[in-house]
Amino acid sequence: MSEAPVISIVTEKSKISAANAKDRPFPLEWTRNIGIAAHIDAGKTTTTERILFYSGAVHKMGEVHEGTAVTDWMEQERERGITITAAAISCAWNASCGPWKGIKQRINIIDTPGHVDFTAEVERSMRVLDGAVAVFCAVAGVQPQSETVWRQANKYGVPRIAFINKMDRTGADFFRAVSEMREKLGANAHPLFIPIGKEETFSGLVDLVQNCAYLFEDPMNMDLDPKRHPIPAELAAQARDYREKLIEAASDFDDSLAEKYLGGEEITPADLLVAVRKATISMKFTGVVPGSAFKKKGVQRLLDCVVNYLPSPIDVPPMKGGDSDGNSVSVVVDDKAKLAGLAFKLWTDPFVGKLVFYRVYTGTVTKGASLYNPRTRRSERVSRLVLMRAMDREEIDIAYSGDICALVGVKDVITGDTLCHEDYDVRLEPPSFPEPVIAMSIEPNSKADQEKLGNALQRLVAEDPTLRVKTDTDTGQTILAGMGELHLEIIVDRMKREFKVEATAGKPQIAYRETITANADGEGKFIRQSGGKGQYGHVIVKMEPNEKGKGVEVFNETVGGSIPKEFIKPSTDGILEAANNGVVAGYPVVDVIVRIVDGSFHDVDSSEMAFKMAGIFAFKEAMRAAQPILLEPIMGVEVTTPEEYQGDLIGDINRRRGRINGMESKNGACIINSHVPLEMLFGYVTDIRSLSKGRASASITPSHFEQVPNSLLTKIVESSSKAPART
Repeated sequence: MSEAPVISIVTEKSKISAANAKDRPFPLEWTRNIGIAAHIDAGKTTTTERILFYSGAVHKMGEVHEGTAVTDWMEQERERGITITAAAISCAWNASCGPWKGIKQRINIIDTPGHVDFTAEVERSMRVLDGAVAVFCAVAGVQPQSETVWRQANKYGVPRIAFINKMDRTGADFFRAVSEMREKLGANAHPLFIPIGKEETFSGLVDLVQNCAYLFEDPMNMDLDPKRHPIPAELAAQARDYREKLIEAASDFDDSLAEKYLGGEEITPADLLVAVRKATISMKFTGVVPGSAFKKKGVQRLLDCVVNYLPSPIDVPPMKGGDSDGNSVSVVVDDKAKLAGLAFKLWTDPFVGKLVFYRVYTGTVTKGASLYNPRTRRSERVSRLVLMRAMDREEIDIAYSGDICALVGVKDVITGDTLCHEDYDVRLEPPSFPEPVIAMSIEPNSKADQEKLGNALQRLVAEDPTLRVKTDTDTGQTILAGMGELHLEIIVDRMKREFKVEATAGKPQIAYRETITANADGEGKFIRQSGGKGQYGHVIVKMEPNEKGKGVEVFNETVGGSIPKEFIKPSTDGILEAANNGVVAGYPVVDVIVRIVDGSFHDVDSSEMAFKMAGIFAFKEAMRAAQPILLEPIMGVEVTTPEEYQGDLIGDINRRRGRINGMESKNGACIINSHVPLEMLFGYVTDIRSLSKGRASASITPSHFEQVPNSLLTKIVESSSKAPART
């Protein structure tokens, strides 16, 4: 193997690379772990497909619209034409310029979803990547989910380059897209290439670093070997101007380049390349490349930029973690060190079972190795080790530091677990995930499905950290909570296809409550004579409203032994049982005081059961006379939106019987605080995304109960009479 060339930015780290280079198929400096991230439909998957073709990883380009994309391998992805789960795949690339020219570099790629419902896939991918390609549409520019993935990349300190895609589309404007990156994302964005033509005349790129042009001359052979050309005369002045701006921006990150620039010396392509690489890795600079992935234009230059500008595992700061004593630990990339890595994704493969996607940060992992999990304090054996190629797998014997692989055989693992050498007790920082924002009920269609449902949900929740499952204690329903209606729709579809569970999804029943607004008396008698010993119980109660949040309180205020002491408890039990089903619509009763004031008994016929029934009857009679009302749950809703959508969102809250409590401006966004009935919030997050073009977000939390308006009471009572009895 030839010696890896080393440019100035990695000179200090070259000893690490040299020490690890002996047995590795690719030295650390020749490895790139990147993600492709963007707003939905910006062209991430198509870009990934072109990268795989030009790098030789596949021999036929897949198309999203035909359902043949390699990285969109799930049936649901191919049917809908969207990416749902992040797919990992590897390829190799010979750069056409720069210090690694002619030397194959390994590029491990993760193609991430663009839909906001699957933002957790982006979150956990960003956690383990060294660099990213942010894809933008040349027509739409910076879109809402573009902002989200940009924030995620900032959160995890991921250097990135930008690919302005769809330059062949009508309305494409490269320079406007760069300007929007600066304005909306706060990015220090500078073109590394400028386009030759646009829309239907997009025919090439001017390389500002190498000072040359690439022309897309023969679309039939897909420009497998593009030739360099002199910069067209009509673009010479524009290219000179933008190269000057690029040099000026890169000078802030490279003292040598700054000295040459200020001294009026000639700036060579090698000088500028090193400076742009330093700037990119610093996270304070973003190089921008135009192209059209669908029309196969500019993808090879993008690959050159991935190799030349994005960091290798030794160029990024060490991963942070903590030891068993809570002390901070820096995990440095080194094959010779003790193993530590992060399990960032779980997936159930129909052929091999549970797959654990694993980023090796230091040390090496081998087939058959025993890995220690600091969370469970247990060790587990790796039965097989594979490299993922979307849905295909390549068996390997060893994975080195900096690699992304999948483990087979480890069982008790969740997303975010550290798996390490048993003598290296360290916990790496896991990814964080947003809370679910929408819920629905799920009911199995048969008893056989009921048994399979539990197993399916257990496995799906293990795979997806944004999916939550709970049983509603009030209604007995199984409730699924997730990031959006599409997210939950996909989960139900997967249960049917992968786990053969036939189930019906619907809105969860609202947990209404009942209470009273006046004082009242009630009398309950339970008398049965059927020959032999009879039944006799007699209870008189007084009922009054209680303070909010106090629930149902029962007090014994009998005097003179009108009810013997041994029958007070069954009477109280009867009252509390009756409070589970109120008289308005059969919902639980809250915030009432019941005082047992009198009653009578029979020396022979009285029993605990008779007094319990008498307590139930007394409670029901008193409540009917106490002006009962139905209460509905009210949620606190905080909406954050750009100010231009403020009016539409306030109008929408009013239409949902909501009440605006206040508004404030923060960092250019408007925050609307309101209270809205839960019954009106199904589909709310999806609706506000539509109203705000995806730029608004909402936080929904339980607040309190309020009386249901009389206009809705009849409808709720009728629907509750058809529902199963609540216990």
